[in-house]
Amino acid sequence: MTTTSAPTPTVRPLTTRDAEALIEAAVRAADGLGVRGSVTVLDAGGHLLGFRRDDQAVPISGETSTRKAYTALQLDAPTADLVDLVRPDGLFHTLPTALDRPLLFIAGGVPLHRDGRLIGAIGFGGGAPEQDHRIAATATAEAELA
Repeated sequence: MTTTSAPTPTVRPLTTRDAEALIEAAVRAADGLGVRGSVTVLDAGGHLLGFRRDDQAVPISGETSTRKAYTALQLDAPTADLVDLVRPDGLFHTLPTALDRPLLFIAGGVPLHRDGRLIGAIGFGGGAPEQDHRIAATATAEAELA
């Protein structure tokens, strides 16, 4: 018995133009909150598509924005939703040290979807965790990539 299934529709991948729009939206959101930081956009494979660090941002914000984006991408969830999972009694307690590439369970990373499929992630670092999440989520909503 042979079964055929309908082909999976192709979803347009995240583009450099998308990344630039996300970065601009994040910068506007950060400016509105008075936050100076860094924003990172990764494609579905975890490859860097875009990055910007404000001249007045703390240097570590570049690393945190990238790690937040990577974490959101790998777990397909906003990092704000994952914080409790890595506490000592949490389900993912050992996950941050179990992988070669470090994850960062601090709010500010948001996965990006198109037509219900994961196409990348954005991360923002430099403000308080709640601010970083708000900035990344605002940029995602503005670019219509929630």
